[in-house]
Amino acid sequence: MGLFKKKNAVFIENAGGVIITKSIYQGTSKLKWFFREESVNPADNGWRAIGDKDTQEYINNTENMIVVDFNTLANIEPAVLSVYDMPVGTDLELCFDNTGRYFVDTNTGNRIK
Repeated sequence: MGLFKKKNAVFIENAGGVIITKSIYQGTSKLKWFFREESVNPADNGWRAIGDKDTQEYINNTENMIVVDFNTLANIEPAVLSVYDMPVGTDLELCFDNTGRYFVDTNTGNRIK
């Protein structure tokens, strides 16, 4: 048995691939930054995820990045389901407080409902 099991629930059919840091996938960091870029590959939905412990040096090394189905990320951090349809250019920070988890749009400072 592994250190932890990944759930395999499918929330969005054909959701596409997302690039995340291995630290998120391996559970050594939690999702902190989530942004959407223009994609040149139809299988890539443009979302990118960076963990709370990931340094610039870490994310600059492409070996620390992994492509997973969006649903895999949603199983790790379900909050991403609430922003899946946001457009290219979206730049979010996942925050926690006594009300729960929520995203803040880093471009406007507004809380995403």
